[in-house]
Amino acid sequence: MIKTLYDWTIEKARGPAAERWLGGLAFAESSFFPLPIDLMLIPMMIADRLKAWRLAAITTVMSVLGGIAGYAIGALLYEVIGKAIIEFYGYQDKFVTLQDIFNEHGVLFLLVAGFTPMPFKVVTITAGVVSMNPFVFALASVPARGARFYLLAALIWKFGEPIREFIEKRLMMVTTGMLVLGILGFVAIKYV
Repeated sequence: MIKTLYDWTIEKARGPAAERWLGGLAFAESSFFPLPIDLMLIPMMIADRLKAWRLAAITTVMSVLGGIAGYAIGALLYEVIGKAIIEFYGYQDKFVTLQDIFNEHGVLFLLVAGFTPMPFKVVTITAGVVSMNPFVFALASVPARGARFYLLAALIWKFGEPIREFIEKRLMMVTTGMLVLGILGFVAIKYV
């Protein structure tokens, strides 16, 4: 399934509406959509390395705007929509712990979680539920998401085709590695 999605995104990355798809999915991924935006961003960057920085900018802006929508879901619509999203990701048992971490570490948690592959929508909804200052949330989301996307842009811009070959040959390993990084980020926040 991941290989099929990867092939589809490589095809869409070359299409005329690719940037609009990327922006829309980056927005959705930060508030409710289940797949990480990296699955579309990385192939698009690989398809045209010279656009890597532009694609990182589009993804950052739309991810932050989507995060604000996720925050609103947590703050205003948790019982109606947010709870179902948290349950979908299997975080219902950990949700109180996430709230405690957010209350204790706030911006630090947001910065680390936004950089890791942890589902950002869970983070944004939690921020809304705990009533994190929305202005601080929006400001902290920029480096949290931007650092991740611009790091990908730098790596792909620098290494190009060898990165593509590596990803295509070891797609499951890359996906698993991103998941492990997300878990390590969560553990670091919890116990550091």
